[in-house]
Amino acid sequence: HEREHDREICELAAKHSEEMEKLRAELKEEQRHLLDELWQQMAATHRAEHEQAQLQSKTLHSLELEALRLTLNNMHTSQLELTQSNLRKEKETALMELREMLNDKRAQEVAILQSRHQLEWEKIKEQCLKEKEDL
Repeated sequence: HEREHDREICELAAKHSEEMEKLRAELKEEQRHLLDELWQQMAATHRAEHEQAQLQSKTLHSLELEALRLTLNNMHTSQLELTQSNLRKEKETALMELREMLNDKRAQEVAILQSRHQLEWEKIKEQCLKEKEDL
């Protein structure tokens, strides 16, 4: 009876050991499967984060380029306004100088004409006096 009992215990122990090995193998397989899934999820998450970072980088780069374009545009506009202002001042100065020059020339011509007129007036006056004397 004891031997029968020992044999049953041995059989149960062997069966238990066999089931434990089977469970360990299943557990290892499930662990390997879960690790593979986790690895794939981590890789997918990494790819998504990398793509998001690239998109953010491109967006930031685009924003920086737009800011630089706007700054350059503003600088160009300011430069154009300054150039226009300088040209306007130069034009006004040139017009004033031309006006002064024309006024001076006109004054000279008026003086010359007055002088000629005076000479002719004196000639006519002398002629008149001469004609009076002759008469």
